Amino acid sequence: MARHDAIRTPVFNGPAGWSAILPPAAPRARLQGAAGCDIAIVGAGFAGLSAARRLKQIDPGLDVAILDAARISEGGTGRNSGFMIDLPHELTSSDYAGAGDGHDRQLTRLNRHAIDFADAAVEEYDIPRGWFQRAGKINAAASAAGIAGNVSYAAHLRRMGEAHELYDARQMKEITGSDHYQGGLYTPGTAMIQPAGYVQGLAAGLERAGVRIYENAPVLRLESGAQGWRVATAQGEILAQRLILANNGHLESFGFKRGRLMHIMLNACMTEELPPEAIRALGGQECWGATPADPMGTTVRRIGPAQGGHRIVIRQGGYYRPGMRTSARDLSRLVAIMRRKFDVRFPMLKGIGFEHAWSGHLCLSRNAVSVMRELEPGLYAACVQNGLGTARGTLTGIGAAELACGRKSAVTEFFAAEAEPARLPPHPFDTIGANAYMRWKEWKARQD
Repeated sequence: MARHDAIRTPVFNGPAGWSAILPPAAPRARLQGAAGCDIAIVGAGFAGLSAARRLKQIDPGLDVAILDAARISEGGTGRNSGFMIDLPHELTSSDYAGAGDGHDRQLTRLNRHAIDFADAAVEEYDIPRGWFQRAGKINAAASAAGIAGNVSYAAHLRRMGEAHELYDARQMKEITGSDHYQGGLYTPGTAMIQPAGYVQGLAAGLERAGVRIYENAPVLRLESGAQGWRVATAQGEILAQRLILANNGHLESFGFKRGRLMHIMLNACMTEELPPEAIRALGGQECWGATPADPMGTTVRRIGPAQGGHRIVIRQGGYYRPGMRTSARDLSRLVAIMRRKFDVRFPMLKGIGFEHAWSGHLCLSRNAVSVMRELEPGLYAACVQNGLGTARGTLTGIGAAELACGRKSAVTEFFAAEAEPARLPPHPFDTIGANAYMRWKEWKARQD
């Protein structure tokens, strides 16, 4: 018999902007009293919802229940930038290349499997197409170092046989309306999503298929016994034969992989809806997404009415927080930085305010591996997405569902072959070192 008590539950700072710009969703029930199911899932983000869909594909008769600490799309899923990326996107690299051409080819095939899985869910559950568009993305460069990074990554893509196109400053202005960028690297395989809309549609479709979803139900204890796993919240409990943890870095909150997971807080701002005169002044295309050529630079995305209005989202500023919490002071400092970066990129929009600002949580490992495996008998993990929650979360959710049903696949074999997350330096040296390193890297990438 094993018991795992949560030492913390998720805490969020600022609204989930992607959720806030959608029509209000009806609340779901909290878990009250005792219930049972075949398989319980902790976490209703990309990983948890994808796991539930895969379970229903394998066995439509399975009784599946999901518990989430927040409301659907108001946790991490409503706080990312909405890039579902197919190609290698190693955040600790200087140019996103991963662990070698062979590894990157394999991971690209799996990422595309995840994107196809999500695309099929859009069709199956009648999710609006504006919330999931296979439009590609740009690595945007505003410095000589950024241009060099794009050239290096383009060479990597050529070796892999992957389609790509290098843009010059004129082409970047035609797309973004901004004079800031000196060049870009376009790759066509990324799906640009309205993350809150997509997961809301996915959750609704799963409920129609018989999956129970409990919101505002942070899990406080996991306990194994002869009949399976007991999952306890403040108001109730579920007894499940098998259990999937799809709670990313909060895997550590239950005692797993302690001292091995890096918890990074990122921050983002979303403008108010752009008025017609601002749209005319800006020019460029209605929708596009740009990740920085240097991974520590600034992500920018422009959306249109199909995603929640004419708006621009900007994300910048990472800091290490082992407690997985940010503060109002942290967020205020980063909002000021993002304001300056926004104004540099879009001087014609200096009067446009930020309507929403928020922080979000990334969980990484030093050696860029995920935790998708059986942790204890009947307990499976779909965690540690390494800053790639949309595609990697979907992929680990698929894999955990297959493991729970005794299935083997290319997904399960890939993650089974990964090493354990590497150990971190002891606290507080991990925090001091990580924050100093990120500040230095952000300074170097300040133009991008």
